[in-house]
Amino acid sequence: MNRPSGNDLRRWMVTGFLAVTLVWCGRTQETRAAEWHQASDTELRSVIPARAPVVKERIETEMRSASGITNGHGKFIAGVVLITAGYSAEGKYSHFFLTQVPLRLGTDVKLAPGEYVLGYEHTDNGLLVHFYEAATGQPEGSALATMMAGVTRVESFRIWPPADRSAIQIGRFGLSYQIGS
Repeated sequence: MNRPSGNDLRRWMVTGFLAVTLVWCGRTQETRAAEWHQASDTELRSVIPARAPVVKERIETEMRSASGITNGHGKFIAGVVLITAGYSAEGKYSHFFLTQVPLRLGTDVKLAPGEYVLGYEHTDNGLLVHFYEAATGQPEGSALATMMAGVTRVESFRIWPPADRSAIQIGRFGLSYQIGS
């Protein structure tokens, strides 16, 4: 029987180490996506204000429309419809949105952890969703939400967990997101 040389053993060890590392990295990514799940109503009430700070006003939120996800370790991404009638935000902002982790929306919008408001306009291709810093009204960027295939239920606002869709749904339109980007 031939004994493997020292170089062969090192090659096998390096190959084995790389294979284990690749499997571990893949499972870590799956775990990160899987740990994000739909937040309960109680959890949403703990992070979404009854009156959202929007520039110089505090606008009432419609908690029945609240949606969000949590990683189970105290981090949330959540949003809710604003009741803007009679406020200066009427027609400009429609939703309050918060993220406690960095977030990429669509391909171009990157949000740092914080509170935002959003508004949208219909286009030929879907909804053009505009994001603004809630405290100042400073524009943060715009992203296109497109018709969601396979979704028949119209939602005023819904954040899907990454394991399901990685999308924020407004009506029948969805805007993709990535956590930590």
